[in-house]
Amino acid sequence: MAHIHNAILRGYNSIYLQAPHVKDVDKPAFIGYALTWYRFVKSHHDDEEAELFPTVEQVLDTKDIWQETHKEHGGLAEYESYLTHLPAPIAFSGTHLRAIMSSFQEPFTQHFHHEIITIASFASLPSAPAPNSPQAQQAALIFKTWGKKTVTKAGTYDVVPFFLMNLDASYEEGMWASWPPMPAPVRWGLVNVAGAVHWGWWKFASCDASGRPRSLFALGDEGGEEGK
Repeated sequence: MAHIHNAILRGYNSIYLQAPHVKDVDKPAFIGYALTWYRFVKSHHDDEEAELFPTVEQVLDTKDIWQETHKEHGGLAEYESYLTHLPAPIAFSGTHLRAIMSSFQEPFTQHFHHEIITIASFASLPSAPAPNSPQAQQAALIFKTWGKKTVTKAGTYDVVPFFLMNLDASYEEGMWASWPPMPAPVRWGLVNVAGAVHWGWWKFASCDASGRPRSLFALGDEGGEEGK
């Protein structure tokens, strides 16, 4: 879950930092990139509510364990509405989009961090499976299976490439470079074959096809520290 959240937050940062600097010729691609982030977040949230949260409550035999995180989910309606109702891509204003993003930035970030804290706290519940027990292994499998499914079901040709190209393979000294677990040819295909459908969008991603962080495209060589 933390890795998914990291990719979402890196994606948010890549949009927020680049939005005011996008050239007119690149606006259609940037709008596609920014809307993919929205679809990623919305699918992630909806899938949590529909599948993950009820399943974890069943495993722990405890209700209302997600109560606080439910309250934190902020609306992204204005973000999506602005991008989908532009009269033409040329009308896109990065300054305006950044203002919309700033309006939900603090509660959004708080939610994504707090959800991880909430999940970690389940270990202290009396109903939590004992460490290294078959029940604990089954519980871990629930998160592992759901984590992979929630990304792929959101969109193979848009959300999956977005996710993989905002997933920092160098994080924690490369400890998670092979996460999520999949054969290297499959990962390559998801980025380079499935991703080719909207290839022009991914130049705005924070990482290259191998997951290595890179300078942000719209900031160019003048981006300095902000562009890294």
